[in-house]
Amino acid sequence: MNSTSVVHIGCVMLAVAAGFLAPVTAADERPNIVFIFSDDHAPHAIGAYNGWLKSVNPTPNIDRLAEQGMLFEQSFCTNSICGPSRAVIMSGKHSHKNGFMNNGNSFDWDQQIFPKLLQQAGYTTALYGKSHLKGQPQGFDDWKVLPGQGLYYNPDLITPQGRTRINGHCTDIVTDLAVEWLKQGRNADQPFMLMVQHKAPHRNWMPAERHLTLYDDMDIPEPNTLFDKWHDNAPPARYQELEIDRHMHLNFDLFVDLKPEFNGNALMGRFDRSAWRNMQRMSPAQLEAWYAAYGPKDAAFHRDAPVADDLVRWKFQRYAKNYLRCIKGVDESVGRLMQTLEDLKLDDNTIVIYSSDQGFYVGDHGWYDKRWMYDESLKMPFIVKWPGTIAPGSRDASHMIQNLDYAETFLDLAGAPIPADMQGRSLVPLFKGKSPEDWRKSIYYHYYEYPSVHMVPRHYGVRTDKRKLMHFYQFDEWEFYDLANDPDELVNQYENPEYAAEIAAAKRELERLRTFYDDDSDVRVKPAAWQLEMRTTESAN
Repeated sequence: MNSTSVVHIGCVMLAVAAGFLAPVTAADERPNIVFIFSDDHAPHAIGAYNGWLKSVNPTPNIDRLAEQGMLFEQSFCTNSICGPSRAVIMSGKHSHKNGFMNNGNSFDWDQQIFPKLLQQAGYTTALYGKSHLKGQPQGFDDWKVLPGQGLYYNPDLITPQGRTRINGHCTDIVTDLAVEWLKQGRNADQPFMLMVQHKAPHRNWMPAERHLTLYDDMDIPEPNTLFDKWHDNAPPARYQELEIDRHMHLNFDLFVDLKPEFNGNALMGRFDRSAWRNMQRMSPAQLEAWYAAYGPKDAAFHRDAPVADDLVRWKFQRYAKNYLRCIKGVDESVGRLMQTLEDLKLDDNTIVIYSSDQGFYVGDHGWYDKRWMYDESLKMPFIVKWPGTIAPGSRDASHMIQNLDYAETFLDLAGAPIPADMQGRSLVPLFKGKSPEDWRKSIYYHYYEYPSVHMVPRHYGVRTDKRKLMHFYQFDEWEFYDLANDPDELVNQYENPEYAAEIAAAKRELERLRTFYDDDSDVRVKPAAWQLEMRTTESAN
């Protein structure tokens, strides 16, 4: 043994003793981790969650993962928007602590994040797909990420060597990169953490060619609240811009008559033109498949153009089918990754997790998108398979978990120390069937991105297993819901004297959580003149 080796071993031993590294043996048997993360995948669009979309059978591979592992029914985000959710996962800290409160921010990669700590603990790490945090990722031995939101067809990817374009559908490309790394790119002498982060099923819902006609022979079930008019909500719910009726664009969102030569820039308004722009870089073969699928549908729409409620229903069908088609690609990715692990004989010692950055409205309350603290966007899927530890087919219906807990969980699985300033808790005890007496009984939520796309105002709130309190602080408007008797959150009980004591208790809990998480962010935003006018008009009516 040379002197360099002696010095290296001595440094490692000191680091282990100091608690900076987990001990690494020659035959490291710590579990590998594959974290599959989609974008905007609502739990009720997963068969295993038994939601109203289950009859469509949208996710057979994800359902199989649930059959082999554990599904968490009470899984929530801390801030229902793409970048902030990812920042919370990376840091194990709420948005106000990690500095990434809305998609306009830039993530500080120099801060403490769990991938760096995993590397220090002897793990090799990789990230492929959507990052949405800006800047170059740190803490990964290999990475290839989409610039911003990225494109569905023939996307560019940013790599350590620069930007490159890969032809194909984004979901397949991200899966290909992950599979290739599993087969050839990783260090086989180290345990690994692989993050596979899909763009799908984010707007503008452009499915892969093979899925363009999926569901053409059926109607997607409508949500019970498709025609909700938000009469009992605080005013902000009536002044948003995410309605299928008024805000979902026939051309840009639903692809009616959409072609590369479409004069999209001539239309004035806040539209998401990404689908149209993406078509301009599709290959002739891709465009031919696209027109073959959507041309007949568009012709049928023009022959018998629906109006009023029938138009809303038509829009819902076109949107929901494209959304679910994109999910089909993600589900196939899950199946392919699981099969790759089996083929490589890695499945017995690999923990596989499926999650998404938040929930989504698939016509619920007449909406699409997310952002609100209402359950459809607050809830996020979390399914985990851990062979030999988690009993197959397990369901946790009681413990409230958040994306705030993921970093701590990954570190715990790796046997690495969890920094004291992280704000979540490891889920490992729950994986093992334990029920800690001091587990949280409420979760804290804070959304900041306003004014911005969809015009959902800033708000924070607290949710327990049966109650929810929300404060739209720009307007000083409150909502309180009895979730046990009103799971669709249709009746705001804030002014109901029968709930006065419960509301007072919820306010105390909200302030306790704000103090506990040290959320001293400035929430007293002065409303603009038009906002004050809106509030006055609502009061008068």
